[in-house]
Amino acid sequence: MESTLTLSDAKARFSEVVERVTGGEEFVITRMGRPVVRIVGYEPHGPAPRLGDLAGRIRIAEDFDEWPPDIAQALGMAEPG
Repeated sequence: MESTLTLSDAKARFSEVVERVTGGEEFVITRMGRPVVRIVGYEPHGPAPRLGDLAGRIRIAEDFDEWPPDIAQALGMAEPG
């Protein structure tokens, strides 16, 4: 369930807001009547990728470093054909 609070109410009741969010509630904080922030519970992600995790899973094409002829010509890297 989503509740709405003004910024001043959220500041005054911050500990209560955090406790309720921990219990699954969500809050929208408004400033001058306009929604500006949504407070939701934190959901940790899995572990960050590590160097080498994708070893053997990525293939780079043989012609990866080659420019298409039209672009090479436009960049002055090849003679007009």
